Amino acid sequence: MNLYIAEKPSLARAIADVLPKPHRKREGYIELANGDCVSWCLGHLLEQVDPDAYNPDFKSWRFEHLPIIPDEWKLKPRSKTRSQLTVLRKLIKQSDQLIHAGDPDREGQLLVDEVINYLGASETKKRNAQRLLVSDLNPAAVKKSLLNLKSNSEFIPLSISALARSRADWLYGMNMTRAYTIKGRQAGYNGVLSVGRVQTPLLGLVVQRDKAIAEFISKPFYEVQAQLETDKGECFSAKWQPSENCRPYQDDEGRVLVRKLAENVVSRIQGQQARVVDLEQKKKRQKAPLPFNLSSLQIEAAKKFGLSAKQVLDCCQSLYERHKLITYPRSDCRYLPEQHFSQADEVMSSVLSNIESLQQFKDGLDHKRRSSAWNDKKVTAHHAIIPTTRTTAVSRLSADERKLYDLISRYYLAQFMLAYEYYDTKAKIEIGGGLFIASAHQTIEMGWKQLLNSKSEKNSTLPELNQGQSLLCVKGILEEKQTQPPKHFTDATLLAAMTGIARYVTDPEIRKVLRETDGLGTEATRAGIIELLFTRGFLRREGKAIRATGVGTALIDCLPESASTPDMTALWESILTQVSQKESSYNSFMGPLTERLKELIDQSGRVIIPASLKAMSPPAGRRKAGAGKYRKSRTGKAGSGKATSGKAGSAKKKQARTGAKSRAG
Repeated sequence: MNLYIAEKPSLARAIADVLPKPHRKREGYIELANGDCVSWCLGHLLEQVDPDAYNPDFKSWRFEHLPIIPDEWKLKPRSKTRSQLTVLRKLIKQSDQLIHAGDPDREGQLLVDEVINYLGASETKKRNAQRLLVSDLNPAAVKKSLLNLKSNSEFIPLSISALARSRADWLYGMNMTRAYTIKGRQAGYNGVLSVGRVQTPLLGLVVQRDKAIAEFISKPFYEVQAQLETDKGECFSAKWQPSENCRPYQDDEGRVLVRKLAENVVSRIQGQQARVVDLEQKKKRQKAPLPFNLSSLQIEAAKKFGLSAKQVLDCCQSLYERHKLITYPRSDCRYLPEQHFSQADEVMSSVLSNIESLQQFKDGLDHKRRSSAWNDKKVTAHHAIIPTTRTTAVSRLSADERKLYDLISRYYLAQFMLAYEYYDTKAKIEIGGGLFIASAHQTIEMGWKQLLNSKSEKNSTLPELNQGQSLLCVKGILEEKQTQPPKHFTDATLLAAMTGIARYVTDPEIRKVLRETDGLGTEATRAGIIELLFTRGFLRREGKAIRATGVGTALIDCLPESASTPDMTALWESILTQVSQKESSYNSFMGPLTERLKELIDQSGRVIIPASLKAMSPPAGRRKAGAGKYRKSRTGKAGSGKATSGKAGSAKKKQARTGAKSRAG
């Protein structure tokens, strides 16, 4: 008997639908006509045991116990899904062949692997297990995936990286949270001071940004515009470019801070002859942006629609699982497999059928036009998020689902439209020994920009100029402006910070080893991490702005810099990626982590928590220090072993009852 183990019931049903019928629905699985079975997990069926499972003394939160580092790691069944684990135990024992059908990411890989291992599958069954990668729940796509089964052993490194991440989160989050909560108690704070490998550096970014804004002192800076005239009376303006000699009078961004310098330039150019010293006009082409991965979709949806990362993820899960209108949404890839190009015409037809407003662009689409999005070398376990071939009445979708489906569809269709073309003209002009630049931008072909409602740069023109041509500077204009403080983080900019974390890493040596795509957390976890910081009362919203609360700021102020900045975590994420790609090992990640953890716990013992934190304690009964349990979860995983008492615990119980419909990170 072949046993297919899906990550969740929706995927199991999609697999069964294309396998031999008639089916018999059993308790916890579907029996096929040929005797094969399709079963499922409900998110994680297993979780890390609590510290007191290793030693009963650890039930009490005491500083002398820390750090708690298991010699041998243990898992336990989740209480709400224990019956499904029993079903799988029986089926695995009866099976001849296992087919792993977890979601196509490292968490999906581990989720099913750990069940197979925990339930005692024989070494032969594990060695011969196959891997089914499904990123589109429509029947044709599932059939295609079934014809392309791989050996599950190929994905062992992916599973190991997920295992390392899970254990690191438990170790770091549980130990650091206990340490700082205990210190908080000593200062009279009665809540849990949760610390996480990913959540805390993210909170640190917000706290530092808030402080930079509060401490910002606006300063005036000066620009000079030259009003120029040709011998035909044609007028245009050019902007002064300060020379190297002006450096002492500029800030780090090259802005002139000394008014007298700018005034001197104005007086020197007024009524003077000018000369065109260089003239360059280029015809440029801008290709359509690539289809979305999850983070880029969340960022764009936050900008366009004001949706939070979690709202986007939840809607995408519904579009994928319930409506089957998009491919697997938790992707970190923006490229497509080359073989998928043959389906382009069918996908386009379905999109135009589903979204009537896109019909107006039909004549500009060419299904034979192949963009750089199709590239096998850049596709890993999953590909970019794109529409499927399914046709349906979009009126069945919620308002947010419609917005996201439309947005995903537009970025896909943009791959088949002409490039955006324009003329870019730049004239370098010398006046009184100073350099000025005049530029112009003229659109030739809007191309894909009309589909994405993208604005072209404002068209501007220059008179016909020639190199060496003489001009007259009619007037010099001094413009006084004010430096602006950095802006508070929003959902879009905070996500962007997480996905491009190298910009915020302070250690140049760590920054050297990070790739452009290295970030905090993963596509699957980022939304949950952000929401968790709100749930725990560390972040708050002011309109679109995201700011730290008093408790969040106080926590960051108490922590060592290495725990509150992204340097260490970014490096760990980079190593985890290397583990998944066989470029590093489990021990090379866990060894340094545990040694550093010991240093951090020792350091926490010397921290003095400010007495002012006592006034910020949560209401009695809402959250009790020491009551939390630390769990690894496919639903709401935060990148840290986290306390799940109070509201957070209630939310997790609700998710377990609904079959772990969403796993926000």
